[in-house]
Amino acid sequence: MLNRSPFSRRIQFPPHLILMSLLIISLLFINHFIFNFGDFPKSWDIQLRVPIDAFKMWVIGNRTTHPIFILFFDPLSSGIDFLLRGMEDFLLWLPWPVIVVSVFLFAQKLTDLRVAFLAVGSMLFMGLVGLWIESMQTLALMVVSVFISLAIGIPLGILAARYPKFEVVMRPILDAMQTMPAFVYLIPVLLFFGVARVPSVVATIIYAIPPSIRLTCLGIRQVPHETVEAAGAFGSTSRQILYKVQLPLAMPTIMAGVNQTIMMALSIVVIAALIGAGGLGKVVLDALRSLHVGQAMEAGLAIVFMAILLDRLSYALAQTGQSKVTLYWLRFRLMPERARRFTFAQMIEQGLENLYRRGHFLSKDIITTIAKLIFGRFGKEELINWGQQHAYFFTSSLFLIILLGFTFRLNWGSFPTTSQLPIQAPIDQAITWMRDNLYQYQIGNITVGTGPLGAFIIGYFLDPIDNFLQHWLAWPIIILLVAAMALAVSGWRLALFSASITFCIGLLGMWELALITLSQVIVAVTLSLIIALPLGILAAVNDTAEAILRPILDVLQTIPSFVYLVPVIMLFDIGRVPGIMASILYALPPAIRLTSLGIRQANPEAVEAAKAFGSTPFQTLVKVQLPLALPSIMMGINQTIMMVLAMVVVAGMVGGAGLGLAAVDGLARSQTGRGIEAGLAIVIMAIVMDRLMQAWAKKQELTRHLIEK
Repeated sequence: MLNRSPFSRRIQFPPHLILMSLLIISLLFINHFIFNFGDFPKSWDIQLRVPIDAFKMWVIGNRTTHPIFILFFDPLSSGIDFLLRGMEDFLLWLPWPVIVVSVFLFAQKLTDLRVAFLAVGSMLFMGLVGLWIESMQTLALMVVSVFISLAIGIPLGILAARYPKFEVVMRPILDAMQTMPAFVYLIPVLLFFGVARVPSVVATIIYAIPPSIRLTCLGIRQVPHETVEAAGAFGSTSRQILYKVQLPLAMPTIMAGVNQTIMMALSIVVIAALIGAGGLGKVVLDALRSLHVGQAMEAGLAIVFMAILLDRLSYALAQTGQSKVTLYWLRFRLMPERARRFTFAQMIEQGLENLYRRGHFLSKDIITTIAKLIFGRFGKEELINWGQQHAYFFTSSLFLIILLGFTFRLNWGSFPTTSQLPIQAPIDQAITWMRDNLYQYQIGNITVGTGPLGAFIIGYFLDPIDNFLQHWLAWPIIILLVAAMALAVSGWRLALFSASITFCIGLLGMWELALITLSQVIVAVTLSLIIALPLGILAAVNDTAEAILRPILDVLQTIPSFVYLVPVIMLFDIGRVPGIMASILYALPPAIRLTSLGIRQANPEAVEAAKAFGSTPFQTLVKVQLPLALPSIMMGINQTIMMVLAMVVVAGMVGGAGLGLAAVDGLARSQTGRGIEAGLAIVIMAIVMDRLMQAWAKKQELTRHLIEK
């Protein structure tokens, strides 16, 4: 039974936390009145960049002669290049109608007509904006990268599930792969694989492989122990249990990992364009460099539609392995079920159902006739039956072959360029109007606009926080504060770990830049949550608001982060503020979604009990639903922090300063060591924040369960 809100508990401070607080206060007093600790001692810099730069020079000098390159990296590069060129040539060889119809047939077989028409619309958009070739190049990069990622990730996930010690070794590696800015590992990838599309594939694999490993491991470990023990009791070997019990039962979770791998691979296509990936990423990058917002938005939307297409198809593929009853005559194929009350909707759906039934019988008759002509004389009845069972596949293949010959005959290979969607010009005009009219204007005696807003954020948020971190707090106090927060939410083990790796930022010579980045992260996360939490609450209590926000969040979450830069630069000018604004846009979706999800999934019995005792909707929200949703909200805050940190490097490209600028300079100026040092500092910040937020969320979850008991 729910006795009281977690917010109403009496706060108790453990003795060790009180001692830590007294130590911090003492150091503050010493720093301000007795001895100033100053900046992190530069003499403690371990100069990690020196051996890294020396290794870089060694690689450059031995790139064409050393056996490790001749026998390993060069053959590996050639193999990846062969796969990529083969897939790209195949997709560009296929006529566009064949690709569009193939996607339609595959989608409607997996799901329904709604997803099939959405898939066709997504493909046609790529052609109608004149980006068909670039889209196929990006799709080829995606197919090869995801295939290699899964070929490596799923076996590693199986090993991690079966051998806990291997999973312990893999966990920090996966953490680093997911939090390391892509700019940073582009540097060593360029060293080993050169500048071309192959390093783009390698960088995409590194970035996209963690979800497949993690979710494969999770799926196998979630298989009930009773099922595994029963298989063993019936004499199954370890290999048989894996292939016939664990993998089939874990398949939905593994397919969720496939879905996440695809999405993460697609999210890096713009960054991969920096090292020669081509495709849609190159279009976005070139448009950004020339400040052509409309062109960048076109390519960005093409990436969004490709993400939607691949997301829906991979999600549908994940559902095919689950046991479910599919009764087509009991559900609508095209329209939502809520349209059933309308007569015209029933008529349309009945017509579609009749069309599907006749098509099914016709395809079965065609395949049966062909199979009898081929196999009937040999008495191969089992082959005829097998062909009847797979009539849809064979009929679709036959239709596509006929369509392929027809399109080649009419020379319909490339997408027609006679008509294109008018997107560029309106977007460019809108951005120009906003730049000219929204940057600064007078309302009476008050100056408003994006320019004054940027100055306000700098003067009242960024500069005070930066000054507080740089001058008011000393470096040992900051390390102790990190340890104190870890001690409060977890224990001594996390406190020592967090303090130790925070100290390593100073050893890398990145302390001052890390504090500049921290001030930007604090401001961006704070503003994101000020916007996201109310919107998440609104989406949870209002279905209309949730329906309006859903497509907006889908676009914000899938559009490449680089696309945000041009409009914010034109509205806020170069500096720290554009990076913060782009980070806010990029980080809003997880906080809104998880806040809404947490409130909607609050214990129904507790909510009903509150209403039964006369609580108003507002009281129920504040005193019941929000406390119960706190773990989910904390997870959303955690994801927001991670996504803001992921934008640090992107913000560095527009004058964001801090670690992001150091990482960008490392790539642009071939300062490999400095770029890797900045990247490691970002990883450390991400790990510390992630561990603290996870520990806090876990503590809130445990507290909630204790209170409910």
